[in-house]
Amino acid sequence: MEINDPFAHMHDKTYEEVLSPNVYYDKHFDIEAVKILPGEYYVTSRDMALVTVLGSCVATCLYDRFAGLGGMNHFMLPAGGRENKDILSSSARYGVYAMEIMINELLKMGAKRNNLEAKVFGGGNVLRGFTVSNVGQSNANFAVDFLRKENIKVMAQDVLDIYPRKVYFFPRSCRVLVKQLRGAHNDTIVERERAYSARLKGADVQGDVELF
Repeated sequence: MEINDPFAHMHDKTYEEVLSPNVYYDKHFDIEAVKILPGEYYVTSRDMALVTVLGSCVATCLYDRFAGLGGMNHFMLPAGGRENKDILSSSARYGVYAMEIMINELLKMGAKRNNLEAKVFGGGNVLRGFTVSNVGQSNANFAVDFLRKENIKVMAQDVLDIYPRKVYFFPRSCRVLVKQLRGAHNDTIVERERAYSARLKGADVQGDVELF
């Protein structure tokens, strides 16, 4: 499968950089799609859908509409970071990495930095009792603040509240569809994010990401 071929971009006129193996066919939209889990991202020039489900995590949809390139990430800041707005704090390093690695891949594929636009989603308060701080709000604040500091215009956002969200991003058209999940069966989302947060506590972000 193309998804497992690190040199796939050399065999086709379309390009993609991935950190997500969850490719499937979405019958509702009649299109190939990829499901992005916590800690993953996907960047592509193909006509497809990037899909994720967010609780307190945040997803940034980043794209160059003129180059026909776009990507989505799914991340959270580790609990226990310093509670300030310095995006270079020890906690925010993880968010910086999640954002910069996606920017880096878009630029390598041919996107122009001045053309980059973003849409931000998630940051719901769904981990009540999990931590003293509001993890969702910290994640949402970080994403918007990072984009502002990088002079990347935020074209749309749907953040905070108490509900998980399912997000569909179509990079070719830059269109995003968001559905709030108000049902009672959200335990999977919460447990997935708890496990992701636990992994972050034992992980280390190595070095800086070079931007091209």
